[in-house]
Amino acid sequence: MGKKNDTNVSDFILMRLTDSEEMQLLLFSLFLLIYLVTVLGNAGMILLIRLDLQLHTPMYFFLSHLSFLDLSYSTVITPKTLENLLTSTTHISFGGCFTQMYFFIFLAAAECFLLSSMAYDRYVAICSPLQYPVVMSRTLCHSLITASYAIGFIDSILSVLSMNTLHFCDSNVIHHFFCDITPVSVLSCTDTHDVEIIISILAGSTLIVSLITISVSYASILSTILKIKSTSGKRKAFSTCASHLLGVSVFYGTMIFTYLKPSKSYNLGKDQVASIFYTIVIPMLNPLIYSLRNKEVKNAVIRVMQKRENTGNLR
Repeated sequence: MGKKNDTNVSDFILMRLTDSEEMQLLLFSLFLLIYLVTVLGNAGMILLIRLDLQLHTPMYFFLSHLSFLDLSYSTVITPKTLENLLTSTTHISFGGCFTQMYFFIFLAAAECFLLSSMAYDRYVAICSPLQYPVVMSRTLCHSLITASYAIGFIDSILSVLSMNTLHFCDSNVIHHFFCDITPVSVLSCTDTHDVEIIISILAGSTLIVSLITISVSYASILSTILKIKSTSGKRKAFSTCASHLLGVSVFYGTMIFTYLKPSKSYNLGKDQVASIFYTIVIPMLNPLIYSLRNKEVKNAVIRVMQKRENTGNLR
């Protein structure tokens, strides 16, 4: 990733979200608060799932990895953004820029397929409840997680290697607050057509394949729920996948808006707002969505607190 291929640019300058010092301070405070909530929420979710034996199920196994990805995802972007809001310079080295790009793509692609795995888990749980313990075996769960990370690795390494073939010899000002593919590629002084095709195929296939898997799973889930006669049964079945469906809708909505379009249609204002949402806000929302709407998580918190209290009393 550090190879420059006759590139004259040794570093890049990231664009600020605003030129107003008051707005910079306001955004810094807001993003810092969001990041702290993200770290506490996702780390807390991972710890809770590890501590409570009743949450040692496929659904929460996937959820713990989603929390890990969201925590990592936010950490790749937010600290540098916070630094740029406070400091007078917003430089990022050539290698640092491509490293940030690599981890961003890796984590985003892995999350896409993790969400697909979670949708499949809900499909089996609702459409084939009696076979659920057999189908969603420990081996399958670990295989799905491994596949998610492997696909993320392949997507990211191919994307960054293709970007590394470009030459940067003129402007080094990235019109974005982090090193995303489109705002970096437009700075190239060479033809980016072939690279755009590769990136579009990788991003498009990742989003479309995972989205098709999710759509088919939820179409089957909806069909099964509609066949349930009792209203309470329908409500209970829907509640088991409502949180995941909400998280998927928010994540994919912003991703599709940002990436499934030509680079020429890149709009700084709109794309920055969408990027802030899926890089900074969504990692904070996921643990809230899955905890506030989930009785099992709330009960697990109570059990863990009672266990700690009982342990303390014994001492």
